[in-house]
Amino acid sequence: MALTIGGTARRIGLALSGGGFRAAAFHLGVMRRLAALGILEHVDLFTCVSGGSIAGATVVKHWADPARLDILDRYLRTRSIAVSSVIGGVLDPFEDRLDKLAASYDRDLFDGATLDGLGGGPRLYVNATNLATGNLFFFVTGGGKPAEMGEHELGVVAAPGFPVCRAVAASSAFPPVFPPLRLDASSYAHASSVEYVTLTDGGVYDNMGINPLVRARNALDYVIVSDGGKPFALDERPTESGAIVLKAALDIMMEQIRGLEFDRLQHRHAALKGPQPLWFSIDSREGEAQAGDAAFASSIKTNLTRLGREEMDVLTRHGGALVEARIRRYAPELIGA
Repeated sequence: MALTIGGTARRIGLALSGGGFRAAAFHLGVMRRLAALGILEHVDLFTCVSGGSIAGATVVKHWADPARLDILDRYLRTRSIAVSSVIGGVLDPFEDRLDKLAASYDRDLFDGATLDGLGGGPRLYVNATNLATGNLFFFVTGGGKPAEMGEHELGVVAAPGFPVCRAVAASSAFPPVFPPLRLDASSYAHASSVEYVTLTDGGVYDNMGINPLVRARNALDYVIVSDGGKPFALDERPTESGAIVLKAALDIMMEQIRGLEFDRLQHRHAALKGPQPLWFSIDSREGEAQAGDAAFASSIKTNLTRLGREEMDVLTRHGGALVEARIRRYAPELIGA
């Protein structure tokens, strides 16, 4: 899949951040533009979090289908799953909210697919957060390599039969709306060292899924980071309410992680120890196609509710405009290679 530039194969990674359906639609615009520029088919690795996992796993699952982006587009325009999953989990004593979420993904997007069923496409990382260790926990498949799941501290196991819908549900199980996914030793052998592990939204650890981009084993030359998450906003009237203070504190911590991850990519590349980074955030006005796109896109809620026509139009237009602007400015050799 690597892109050949000047006679040399160059490997490209694409990171798709969390941020609910809003981020998924933003990433859809990014992928549409990459396809138009002849780059998407040469992406070697996807690393995804939460809403980005919905987008990335859907596209990789349908990698051989020319309508792969249209499948994601239709889903985001017609489905709302957050409210139905919460209510369903409360009313059904035999199935919790996370099970309902996974079942909805399976019904609408994955049709019973397991990790090894996505092996024909590019390498795909679906990232969650392990609450038992505080580490990034990944589900990975594709790229002609084995399907696995795990993390660096507890270890990694083969996971060919693990359902894609449950991996994506774990990655997008934002607290407190959805409970974490529990894995015991029967499905993840290394869980025995901590009795069991619980996996929650990957955005708790890193909302952009940067780690796989800088692993030596993935040997990437370019990384495109599409950040459709919630940018931190100035609050002119700070609150003293306990619950809202906690939420604001989490937003501040996520913003700090976001900045550190961008610096990490930049400094590794400057030290000749990492790939060339191309990143952009949903609130960026530099490169927007129409004045106001950044402000409108950033104002859309980051939940799992279907998006209206205007929201989809702006999000996809804005994502496409930003990725093309960054490529033309910093890596024009990718176009027409």
